[in-house]
Amino acid sequence: MTQRPASGAPQPGFIAAARRLDLGGIDARTLGRTDYEPCWRAMQAFNAARDDATRDELWLTEHPPVYTLGLAGRREHVLRANGIPVVKVDRGGQVTYHGPGQAVIYTLFDLRRARLGVRDMVRRIEAAVVAWLATLGIDAYGKPQAPGVYVRRDGGEAKIAALGLRIRNGASYHGLAVNVAMDLAPFRDIDPCGYPGLAVTQVADYGVALDAAAAAAQLAPFLARQLAERRTAQ
Repeated sequence: MTQRPASGAPQPGFIAAARRLDLGGIDARTLGRTDYEPCWRAMQAFNAARDDATRDELWLTEHPPVYTLGLAGRREHVLRANGIPVVKVDRGGQVTYHGPGQAVIYTLFDLRRARLGVRDMVRRIEAAVVAWLATLGIDAYGKPQAPGVYVRRDGGEAKIAALGLRIRNGASYHGLAVNVAMDLAPFRDIDPCGYPGLAVTQVADYGVALDAAAAAAQLAPFLARQLAERRTAQ
């Protein structure tokens, strides 16, 4: 059975059945673990059907192991086959890995209604992650030339969160992936985000005991506040 959102588009059962929380005018849906491709197709359908009355949403989920390769992604950044599927998708960016223990939050947001530019949205997503990580005692930062969130670790730099967006019909989908408590080994078989040798890390490496679902639930209000502040500022 499916339900219909405000825009009138049918939703798959795992979306319609999700627990929904109002975060200051943005709805957060807790989806649990979802297969990557059905979730991606559901985002496309939501974006295609939304109208001026459709509320912005955050989808909180976690995926089984999968590599995703962005629109301009080059296959050579997948260094070797290891049995994990590679899915070519319609977001920006190169290749990244999703797997259990990673908090994924998809940002389905009307940029035209918010009068919000893509770069500003990216910066605000990064700022939300940085602010949330600070509450865990983790010092992090964004990089304008390389979207994502980074930390200093073992004398160098490591990426703790990746992001990639698709803007269609003036609205965004795809979003953010934060490494929380996962097996990082699959990152060794790719150039993460297209950068050879880029180190990756996770929240658990800082002694914080948190699972992906709890991390996403904590992070979602930070994202909602950042995006809502921008909307009311103009």
